[in-house]
Amino acid sequence: IDSTLLTATVAVVVVLLLLTYRSPVLWLLPLLAAGVSLAVSQAVIYLLAAHAGLTVNAQSAGILIVLVLGAGTDYALLLTARYREELRRHEDRHEAMGLALHRAGPAILASSATVVVSMLCLTVAEMNSTRGLGPVCAIGVLVALVAMLTLLPALLVVMGRWVFWPVRPSYGTAEPTRTGRWAHIGAAIARRPRRVWIGTGLALVACAVGLVSLNATGLSAADSFTGTPDSVVGQEALDRHFPAGTGDPLSVIGDTAATPAVEAVVRADPGVSATTPAVVSGGRAFFLATLTDRPDSQAAKDTVDRVRDAVHAVPDANARVGGGTAVILDAERAATHDNKVIIPLVLAVVLVILGVLLRAVVAPLVLIATVVLSYAAALGISVFVFEHVFHFAGQDNAFPLFVFVFLVALGIDYNIFLMTRVREEAAHRGTREGAVTGLAATGGVITSAGLILASTFAVLSTLPVVAFTEIGFAVALGVLLDTLVVRSVLVTALTVDLDRHMWWPSSLSRPPERPAEWASEAADSGARQER
Repeated sequence: IDSTLLTATVAVVVVLLLLTYRSPVLWLLPLLAAGVSLAVSQAVIYLLAAHAGLTVNAQSAGILIVLVLGAGTDYALLLTARYREELRRHEDRHEAMGLALHRAGPAILASSATVVVSMLCLTVAEMNSTRGLGPVCAIGVLVALVAMLTLLPALLVVMGRWVFWPVRPSYGTAEPTRTGRWAHIGAAIARRPRRVWIGTGLALVACAVGLVSLNATGLSAADSFTGTPDSVVGQEALDRHFPAGTGDPLSVIGDTAATPAVEAVVRADPGVSATTPAVVSGGRAFFLATLTDRPDSQAAKDTVDRVRDAVHAVPDANARVGGGTAVILDAERAATHDNKVIIPLVLAVVLVILGVLLRAVVAPLVLIATVVLSYAAALGISVFVFEHVFHFAGQDNAFPLFVFVFLVALGIDYNIFLMTRVREEAAHRGTREGAVTGLAATGGVITSAGLILASTFAVLSTLPVVAFTEIGFAVALGVLLDTLVVRSVLVTALTVDLDRHMWWPSSLSRPPERPAEWASEAADSGARQER
């Protein structure tokens, strides 16, 4: 899977970089930096897995590839776009790069911080696979950040302006902040901002209606693959010719002295069709219990609960019940716990990072609300597509949590890229004009970044595992919504409508001071009116 995923992801990134830069050379530099990031992060993760007990599985290894290449390319696009902009203002490319790092660096740092901290929130999960995914992704993003702020700038400066050929940014040429598609879109939004954000918000709420069909209770073995592998065929054969639970019985272990009583209560359960003779070793007895229902059915899970209650009630048995069905049941409950704990935690830490970066309270709350709305809309659409187009039986236990963490962490990136530029412009132009200028300056690069990140996650959908397909599809869709709708339309309209109040309680939220000349003219006018 890893080699296929890597090849497909690199191919997608190369094509999109060529379309974005329209240069036969420039695309190589971000790809080289991203490739170095991936190699270094995999080496670090291998060392931690070998010597520090870090959990790494096929799922986290696959997600690492698309995340590092996608997020690393995003950071590269933002820095390169700002560097190109500064080359138009400064003749010396070293000075231009220094200013590009100074102005784009905080946004890239804050963006990567949201991803890293959000991923590390997964370490409080009960599910070991979920807990292991957090450090894996955090390491990948950190390495990508270092590479894009050190290796990529060095490569760009060494190569000079010619690397942008055939569209080289010449010193003194016009900046695309008042012309172009995004400038016109921003101006159109600014004419009726309230109507725009209300209409956009209602459309996203309508998309979220699909959440009522969300069925993230896990997938059976037969439903876990887009095809029909041998394991599924074998299970179906077992179901036809033997009791449904034959292929995956319960495992019961307890103290030897209480074995007869434990066996008796297990056999007495109506969901158990047979038990094997107990095997005794070291004062403990072990036997298997065949279920009457399919191991992944709700009836089998109910049987596990009853059997557990029954064996726990046997005095001095110290009995435990395991097996495939028990694992499925425990995973469901762990996923429920993780959703209740991790989702609020991620929102809280991202809110703090936004508050520190934007030095405001209102703006972070607005941005968090838009990203959560985008998440709900993406999940609603995805669930509808899974049910009525792909005909999937349901969703994996960790599906809502993984999609949430990735969309909040990555979706907030584009809001950070936009709003840091808007804040920079608002200090000189005012918030309304700053919002339009910020959208015009960042619209193209953020759209390109979103398309690349969405495409890299969409590659997951090509794998034959339903869980990968669902995560890849939902994250790709959510990133596109964030890029094309939430960031460009909803956030811009809200910023224009709220105006300076967006930055409360910072100095930008205060009314602009009126010049002394204006005050003198106002006084003279008032005196003339009195006369």
